[in-house]
Parts: sequence; structure tokens; C-alpha cells
Amino acid sequence: MVLHVVIASVAAMAGRSVPSIPLSRGGVKAKPVVSATAHAMDMQPAPINPDWIISGTPHARMADHSRSGDRAAQTALWDCTAGSFRWFFGWDETVHIVEGDVHVTAEDGSVHHLRAGDVAYFKAGTWATWRVDAYVRKVAFLRRPFPWPIALAYRVKNKLLPSKAPSLAG
Repeated sequence: MVLHVVIASVAAMAGRSVPSIPLSRGGVKAKPVVSATAHAMDMQPAPINPDWIISGTPHARMADHSRSGDRAAQTALWDCTAGSFRWFFGWDETVHIVEGDVHVTAEDGSVHHLRAGDVAYFKAGTWATWRVDAYVRKVAFLRRPFPWPIALAYRVKNKLLPSKAPSLAG
């Protein structure tokens, strides 16, 4: 069993470290660039779990922007009106606040006041308390975390074979 996990982990690492040729589905080629004007995106109601609301009546909305072909990553636009609520991050999430602000209290008690222009990262599997005094709008970049055997294999690989960070230059 352990050998199967190691083989699967090595295969996954190899697949991630070598650029792949995207496979088209049904003859439809995936778009290489997806762009949209944030204020023109179709915002749909995204109700906050009523059990998570602490105070106020926050109303949240969301618009999907894009998803990766393997469905392991997603980008969305999200906004919310005034209120206080707990939030569970099921995926790793990086947010960029584009309008308004929010006070976020992490599980460790640290408080972060995020304003327009700020970027924050929330680890999958964690809770945070959000207090929106008036309004907040964010772009959310979500990534599904690897299963623990694959994540462990990546950590070992990175310790043994440190690599250069990918270039963001276009």
C-alpha cells in the first residue's frame, strides 16, 4: 500500500513539474486567457450559512470568473454587505480586496484589517471571523489542496531538490 502511495505521489509530482499539453474536450479548445470587467460580471446571491452569522444581515453575492481544466483552481468575484460572520475556508484562498474593507479575526486571535488594495491568504481547513462594517468586494483565487500523501511527497521533493520560483514575467 505504501509503495502505491509513493508511486502515485511521484507520478503526480512529475505531472506537475513538466509542462503538459492541454487536452481539448469534444473538439472545444480551452481559452488561453479569460478576462472580464469586474463591474460587468453577473453577481448571483451566495447566501452565508445562517448558522455562521454572528450579527447583522450580511448579503453576499458571487460571480464565477474562471476555473482550471482540472477543477483544482478557481477565480471568483465576491461581495458582501454589513454584518459579522464566521467563515470556513475549504480551499486555500488568496483574496485581493478591491473595494471597501473588512476586519478578519483568525483562529489564533490575530486581527487583520483588510482594505482596498490589500492581499491576504487563508489556509484550507481554517475558520475566520469576518466583520464587514459597510461593504467589501474581493477577487478570490481558490486552490484545492493536494491530498496529504501527495503534499508530503512535494515537501520531501522541495527539501531535496529546491527549485527556482516560477517567473511571473510575461
